[in-house]
Amino acid sequence: MHILAMLIIGLIVGALAKLFMPGRDPGGIFVTMLLGIAGSFVAGFIGRAMGMYRDVASGPGIIASILGAMLLLFIYRVAIGRRTTRIV
Repeated sequence: MHILAMLIIGLIVGALAKLFMPGRDPGGIFVTMLLGIAGSFVAGFIGRAMGMYRDVASGPGIIASILGAMLLLFIYRVAIGRRTTRIV
């Protein structure tokens, strides 16, 4: 049951991150779900590095997860933008 809840929350977080950062991003429901889950991991990692989450069991909230997913979207867009730019 925990995995199902994680997937549903990941889908919600990924969808909200894509909503707050509109643009052309690939992927459907599964990529959006993975984006939300990865955003939560990024937010947890950054929060632990900053000392916000001292306990291993405590994790980031929804807002921090959305910000982590938005950070991943930004990094993706910068990386793809550099790759597709050509000098004529």
